[in-house]
Amino acid sequence: MANQVQDLTPDEVSKGVAEGRYLLVDVREPNEVEAEAYPYGVVVPLSTFDPKTIPDPQGKEVVFACRSGKRSVTASLAAQAAGLAYDKHLAGGMLGWKAAGLPSKVGG
Repeated sequence: MANQVQDLTPDEVSKGVAEGRYLLVDVREPNEVEAEAYPYGVVVPLSTFDPKTIPDPQGKEVVFACRSGKRSVTASLAAQAAGLAYDKHLAGGMLGWKAAGLPSKVGG
């Protein structure tokens, strides 16, 4: 499925990260991450987004995340356009993550 982005719930992403199945790529800007970050997230800001700078997922599936779920879709489509099969994102972003009662950390 080319150029499709699969929505994952905060619980699905949290469980997948904990089980070592997902690499969470946070595409928010450094100042946003400084204020509140995903545990275990890798930061690749959308403003300077280059799919080649995403760390090797080493067999994990890449899941993009942002604040509300819009930029993560953009990042996924950009990665797919670059030939990468990164078609998952955290629906609802950090807002949904917190609404689900999942932990965040301060200071990226």
